Amino acid sequence: MIHFFGNKDSKVFAVQTTKALTKTTISKLTWLFGNQPIIEETSIDAFFVGPRAAMITPWSTNAVEITQNMGIKDIIRIEEFISSSEGFTNFDPMISEKFDGLHQESFDIDIEPEAILDIEDIAEYNNQEGLSLSNEEVEYLESVAVKIGRKLTDSEVFGFSQVNSEHCRHKIFNGTFIIDDEEMPTSLFKLIKETSKQFPNDIVSAYKDNVAFVKGPKVEQFAPKSADKPDYYQTTAFDSVISLKAETHNFPTTVEPFNGAATGSGGEIRDRLAGGKGSLPLAGTAVYMTSYSRLEENRYWEHKFEARDWLYQTPMDILIKASNGASDFGNKFGQPLITGSVLTFEHEENSSSSKSKPRKLGFDKVIMQAGGIGYGKANQALKDTPKEGDKIVILGGENYRIGMGGAAVSSADTGELDSGIELNAVQRSNPEMQKRAANAVRGMVESEENFIVSIHDHGAGGHLNCLSELVEDTGGKINLDALPVGDPTLSAKEIIGNESQERMGLVIPEKHIDTLQKIAERERSPIYTVGKVTGNDRFTFESNTKGDKPMDLALEDMFGSSPKTVLTDKTIKRNYKNSRYKIKNFKKYLTQVLQLEAVACKDWLTNKVDRCVGGKVAKQQCVGPLQVPLNNVGVMALDYNGKEGVATSIGHSPISGLIDPSAGSRNAITESLTNIIWAPLKDNLDSISLSANWMWPCKNEGEDARLYKAVKAVSEFSLDLGINVPTGKDSLSMKQKYADDEVIAPGTVIISAAGNCNAISKVVEPLLKVNGGNIYYINISQDEFKLGGSSFHQVLNTIGNEAPDVKNSEFVKNTFNTIQELIKADKITAGHDVASGGLITTLLEMCFADVNLGADLNISNLNEEDSIKVLFSENSGIVFQADASVETILSENKIEFFNIGTPNNSGTVNIKNSEDNLAFDVAEMRDVWYKTSFLLDQKQTANNLAQDRFDNYKKQPLQYTFPKNFEGKLPKINTKETKPKAAIIREKGSNSEREMANAMYLAGFDVKDVHMTDLISGRETLEDIQFIGAVGGFSNSDVLGSAKGWAGAFLYNAKAKKALKNFFKRDDTLSVGICNGAQLWMELDLINPEHEVHGKLVHNDSQKHESSFTSVKIQENDSVMLSSLAGTELGVWISHGEGKFNLPQTEENYNIVAKYSYAGYPNNPNGSDFNTAMLCDKTGRHLVTMPHIERSTFQWNWANYPDGRKDEVSPWLEAFVNAKNWLTK
Repeated sequence: MIHFFGNKDSKVFAVQTTKALTKTTISKLTWLFGNQPIIEETSIDAFFVGPRAAMITPWSTNAVEITQNMGIKDIIRIEEFISSSEGFTNFDPMISEKFDGLHQESFDIDIEPEAILDIEDIAEYNNQEGLSLSNEEVEYLESVAVKIGRKLTDSEVFGFSQVNSEHCRHKIFNGTFIIDDEEMPTSLFKLIKETSKQFPNDIVSAYKDNVAFVKGPKVEQFAPKSADKPDYYQTTAFDSVISLKAETHNFPTTVEPFNGAATGSGGEIRDRLAGGKGSLPLAGTAVYMTSYSRLEENRYWEHKFEARDWLYQTPMDILIKASNGASDFGNKFGQPLITGSVLTFEHEENSSSSKSKPRKLGFDKVIMQAGGIGYGKANQALKDTPKEGDKIVILGGENYRIGMGGAAVSSADTGELDSGIELNAVQRSNPEMQKRAANAVRGMVESEENFIVSIHDHGAGGHLNCLSELVEDTGGKINLDALPVGDPTLSAKEIIGNESQERMGLVIPEKHIDTLQKIAERERSPIYTVGKVTGNDRFTFESNTKGDKPMDLALEDMFGSSPKTVLTDKTIKRNYKNSRYKIKNFKKYLTQVLQLEAVACKDWLTNKVDRCVGGKVAKQQCVGPLQVPLNNVGVMALDYNGKEGVATSIGHSPISGLIDPSAGSRNAITESLTNIIWAPLKDNLDSISLSANWMWPCKNEGEDARLYKAVKAVSEFSLDLGINVPTGKDSLSMKQKYADDEVIAPGTVIISAAGNCNAISKVVEPLLKVNGGNIYYINISQDEFKLGGSSFHQVLNTIGNEAPDVKNSEFVKNTFNTIQELIKADKITAGHDVASGGLITTLLEMCFADVNLGADLNISNLNEEDSIKVLFSENSGIVFQADASVETILSENKIEFFNIGTPNNSGTVNIKNSEDNLAFDVAEMRDVWYKTSFLLDQKQTANNLAQDRFDNYKKQPLQYTFPKNFEGKLPKINTKETKPKAAIIREKGSNSEREMANAMYLAGFDVKDVHMTDLISGRETLEDIQFIGAVGGFSNSDVLGSAKGWAGAFLYNAKAKKALKNFFKRDDTLSVGICNGAQLWMELDLINPEHEVHGKLVHNDSQKHESSFTSVKIQENDSVMLSSLAGTELGVWISHGEGKFNLPQTEENYNIVAKYSYAGYPNNPNGSDFNTAMLCDKTGRHLVTMPHIERSTFQWNWANYPDGRKDEVSPWLEAFVNAKNWLTK
């Protein structure tokens, strides 16, 4: 039956149970729902918007688990329904529907599981189901049916379509190209693989796993000694490998952007989890490309090509929702997103540009690329071959009717299939479930011996793809009954082929299953033993109870001998026209260019995505006292020792590629290099490996020929540079079909570069220093200045007929390596690449991140009198600041450079070029550059706070007052003394335990890892623990309120409740709750237990996640941890959605330890009462803080640190040292 709680005029919780509710259960649920009462009615006659009946939401999964952890049984489903009106339409029909009343049948799904079908006509079934099988593949399947003497089942045909889809098998990249009647000598795949063959450099694994691995440095693991019980952290050295990966989720993001992008991010993370015998993700990247956003009427460059009747979502909606989805997944999983890119573009070709039919170009089928870097252990980097008798195990969530046919549908043009089939590919994102599975894998990877034989993620094709690839060398049998089913209406085909995310498949010897079982249960990760390795070279799904066999094929038949793809095309010459322009309109052009999404400020993206979680972020997007997103490169530390790390960057140039696909490829690679150049790499250019991700509208006239040229250029240019491309992805159906039209996406290659950065504290930022030396320019392209493919042409609705190219690979190599050596020698003060928006944008951006910065520049020596051409062309180049001593080194290395000026504190950029004199007010131009971010922020930020952000971002510069006599040294630990014992407490969804434990460890504690399952089971009592840290993260995905479910696990489990109560009773204990942990302490009323009405932490005023590096002023206070820092003003990370201190009493009734430095948003990111950032109880022993002091432990953690310091630790470590000293005094 269904019970209703809440208020029928606002929000109702519908609770489906198998039994009537007891009084105790009603009381618990009332508390859980925020004191919302039960509605004593069996139906409610009103309009509501809620989730589609057939889709059990991840929110429900988490809510039901919270009730289970509170000792409530028999609840099947809980969903939220928002009160609505009959005419209300402002909801997303992809994931929600409108209900005319709620009743006992609201969750009924009128679907009977379909029986296994024998397919009579494979061709007809292919069309009916949208499986995207070619005629040759249909014929092949018909021949298999003859060979085995029976009809193929629906699961077998469906399975073949998934396993052999373009998405999974890359048939075009392995195909034969015939261009202009000439067969090309090699396939695209061979061209790319040649780079790894000729220059393997540090490659450990390429093209044979979910990720590429390159050799990494020896680093230090900081982890609990064992993962199956509460245990103490220790450090152990290991030889590392570095992983690099990027994935696209273009089709699902076009259809339903939030979940499409979220599961794209989640899938790419799972790829990095599934490397070798298991590896660990470090950080993510994201790229979004859409058609024009049409944010305002007066953006006239968006007017030329009329807006379409968009199939699913508008480009503006996609930009907001997709970035929300990717951010949400990373935030909740606990992966920082440290670099990315945005491009918007559309263009209607002129009939005079070519003899061929003019085309409509645009990213109507969007690009959503999720990429990332990670690491593993060198001795686990290669998978073993499964042995007969090994067990096949699944970690993670249940099966739902998600993404049926996603792999095949992704291989079709969007709009080509029946919309029902396309909607069937809508995804369901549950990052918290994936976190649990990942923690179980982490437990195995970090153990002294990892017993995993092989591991694979569930993505396109579901169990069919994942499990078949696990056993493709041996064969395997899967028990259909053992596969977890969240939706009882699924057919056998849907059970084995659905794309429910957040699952890992692995093979493990039977004798070691118990180890994995214990770790998984402790992490609350569902675990299922579903089959065994057979050794018979067959892949079979069979019900052990009923004997049904939806699939039973020889592996050779299943993986097929798909006919070789042959692509025949001809070269189409297109001459795109140039724009006419006048120098007197320079400022007008600049104002428009600075508003293009590709050039404009990306604060609307960075302000909502976690860029600090894990405590290993060494460089992310934002820079300077104003913390605007300008950084060239993202860098992650590989451990907490502050030296070794991984750098990553992105490059793309699809519009120059329209003019010349080969030049576009070289520009894309060079952009990635001019971004990563600012991070010192172990072996300079030789340290770099690339991922090449191809998004192309194949099988359209001229496009296959262009793709071949583009791939060939990537191969040859990489070979010339001596670097490799060990990984990549292709998405080759980049066309959106409308009822009577079509829009083709420009062929795009996105390059991700990565390498071992072995001096993470030396990364150069794009921020000029007034006394930091001269400003230099190097034209890395060594080409004449050309405007083709530039943002300048874009705002004038043209493309241009001549694109800049990269003319001399030796010059690129030489310059890269020389700049690297200068960085390592501390010779370079600031540096930035020249790309979108041209040289003028680079020069302005280097002044944007501080107040009153300006520059006097003379570019006459560049020998281009056309100031528009020299300043707006997007020739690959770099600008850097250094003293004059670098000139000798550059000259000795035969590098052409230009000294173009010096910075000043005038707030004006003056540029002289021959007869032209240009002057720009930096503050004015920065606001223009910020405007697009403001317009997008308005769409995602509540209470008009986007306006406050725009008004205040330049008025709230970071400034610091450090403690007197602060030396910045690591504390010396006396190893002969007994260390006090500390514990971090975490719950499912927590993601900040390592950085908290490390801060405690550095301060001199023995630190124990304690999960809620340890407390609930009685494995841990906290009796010998003196200091506990409740960690940050998203326990239970923040469902029903941040930390509400976590608090319920304490309140309604006797052993956990007793352990915590006894700990707080003692007067020899200290505690700190950070972020989610602070929310927990406040929810449990532990900070002001004497108050009648308690303070809480509630949603930010902006009603969105806030992420920033802000600053706080430490007040005079009695906190054990922070009283010694009173009077200081320090930088600190924040990242939260519910961080507003709602304090109902007057200020003097609270012990406020720290306040945000500025009362206004965004420096105060949440609107807390009394500007509160941190509170303690009246004894000073128990502290709550929303700012992440534990993620701000090192100088390299800070997004902005005082100049001239070289500290081993930041002042925040003193808080943990104070705790240790108090306990040992």
